[in-house]
Amino acid sequence: MPKYLFEASYTLDGVKGVQSAGGSSRRDAVARVAESAGGRLESFYFAFGDRDAYVTCDLPDNESATAVALTVNAAGGATVKTIVLLTPDEVDAAAKRSVDYRPPGT
Repeated sequence: MPKYLFEASYTLDGVKGVQSAGGSSRRDAVARVAESAGGRLESFYFAFGDRDAYVTCDLPDNESATAVALTVNAAGGATVKTIVLLTPDEVDAAAKRSVDYRPPGT
């Protein structure tokens, strides 16, 4: 199953929600979202810095990941950036593929 990294930044309301319900409650809510999209939560970490949380999920496909991101963003408690993660084997397979490409200026 494809793996996705969601980088989350909480809004003021989102921070208040985490403050009142706690971090494990937020992790459990995210696990339910992943399951409702046909996947599973792999990891959930809060962080300091530009992002407030880093979440990895196994989801069936890009459409499922998009549905999760759209739903979270529309809810208003956080904004998420979605990154498709690749395994080393997938990169090996991609490196063996031949594609027709012409660099600019040639």
